[in-house]
Amino acid sequence: MEIAEVVIQTIKEAGVPMKSAEIAQKTGIDKKEIDKAIGKLKKEEKLVSPKVCYYDIKK
Repeated sequence: MEIAEVVIQTIKEAGVPMKSAEIAQKTGIDKKEIDKAIGKLKKEEKLVSPKVCYYDIKK
């Protein structure tokens, strides 16, 4: 599974906006890789940031 897909799945399972560090901790993937995936997902408009440093799935 691609890291971006893991990020989306992790946020879905949590049901609340998450920080990249929380996603990294939960998945065991390096935070730098999570940050890259989040950047990609934001450009694709699949993620939104409801407050600073928190990310959620665009609904």
